[in-house]
Amino acid sequence: MNFLNPDRALQGIMRSYVSRTGSRFARGRAQEVWSPGHSLKLLMAGYIGTRNTGADVRVEEMVRQIRHVLGSEQVEFTMCTLDPKNSRGYFGNAQQVFTPQVFPRFLFEECPKYHGVVACEGSMFKSKFADALSTFMAGALGMAAAEKKLSVGYGAEAGAMNPPLKKFVEKNCRDSFVICRNEPSREILSELGIRTESGTDTAWTFDPGPLERGAQYLRDAGWDGKQKILAMGPINPFWWPVKPSLWKTGARHLLGRYRDTHYKSVYFHSWSEESREQYEDYIDGFAKALNVFVKEENVFPILIGMERLDRKACEDLARKIDVKAPLFISDTYDMYEMVSVLRNVTYLVSSRFHALVTSMPGLVASAGVTMDERIRNLMTERGHEDLMLQVDAIDLGDRLIDVLRTLVRERERIVQEIGQTIPKELVKMGKMGIAFSDEVHRVYPEFPLPERPREWRHFLPSLSTPVEKLLEVYS
Repeated sequence: MNFLNPDRALQGIMRSYVSRTGSRFARGRAQEVWSPGHSLKLLMAGYIGTRNTGADVRVEEMVRQIRHVLGSEQVEFTMCTLDPKNSRGYFGNAQQVFTPQVFPRFLFEECPKYHGVVACEGSMFKSKFADALSTFMAGALGMAAAEKKLSVGYGAEAGAMNPPLKKFVEKNCRDSFVICRNEPSREILSELGIRTESGTDTAWTFDPGPLERGAQYLRDAGWDGKQKILAMGPINPFWWPVKPSLWKTGARHLLGRYRDTHYKSVYFHSWSEESREQYEDYIDGFAKALNVFVKEENVFPILIGMERLDRKACEDLARKIDVKAPLFISDTYDMYEMVSVLRNVTYLVSSRFHALVTSMPGLVASAGVTMDERIRNLMTERGHEDLMLQVDAIDLGDRLIDVLRTLVRERERIVQEIGQTIPKELVKMGKMGIAFSDEVHRVYPEFPLPERPREWRHFLPSLSTPVEKLLEVYS
């Protein structure tokens, strides 16, 4: 029964609110209706405020691109954030609104205040991390579509979904428009009857500011300014998905149990003895590879945590290596600082998609250890399937040593191929801007879109000098 499954219960409640939103619109009582001469008010629904560097970076660039596409004086943004303190200072002059962990009523009351919703989480439609996250995205899009407003998923990825979630997405997003960041995602959503277009991630245009800022942090941590730098980015790939549990919530409060797997509110990480063993093997693999590599190469090792949840994995790895490796974790450094550090790195091995993406404009030779299709799709786009391993690979340490040796031996080739990838992704991102512009015009034909040539380059936000140079060299 649904009440025994909190995720299905959440979807049922959300479905009810979306239905009520539709009937409210039918009675002509929508709170905000766009009219000529007014700014377009957009609610950005995403995984913001958790100090997830990748999520913050891609949304920062999304806001910059949409602001450019629609005209900076013609659009107003409000960002959903789980913790305003963690996202303070991001997203320009956009407003930020606190999003509660239990969100259906919040969306029901908040979405009608805007002329459209843009769902902006990368892992938008999948059960790998949390059905609740996808329920939030699809619910917000469904609210906007029910009121015949702009309803767009931007730079979305779709993967395997539990049957109830899949049905929920199919029903609530049937009138939405989703710009996917790869073709496999587009195929999954197209099978559900959802309108899609090709795109990419939006982090490619992110400018962290001066590289010297990151270099100084590295010197403060012991770098001599000359050594090549090896960055390792472990995570815990085996404690997903996050699921709500009222029973565990009660046991946590009354008996002090499940504290080590508590995520937030009524949500808990999945965990078992098998998960623990897999995690230990994974960390051991990273440690073995790092220990061997620092003996073979004169490198300065650092550990990178792109989300504050990664601190434990980095600390666990630090205890198992033979050398001191300073930690750079996003609970201490903001997104500008994190990416500035990454762009100073020579070699990178990470299980974080956006660690790879945001390092690429710095021409960092990188490899991925993947838990799902995101890094797999990226490495396929790069032509670097040989630089990708699975998190549960047998003999992960030995295989990682081989990958690191490849990064050294074939660094020139790898860096060149990374450089060749970036202009292709920028073209896709520009075309995303065109597709978004077209959707705005479809929903609001009288909206005065800026006049510009219908070419991808004119639909990108301003580019930093390093990215401009990459376009010149590799286009």
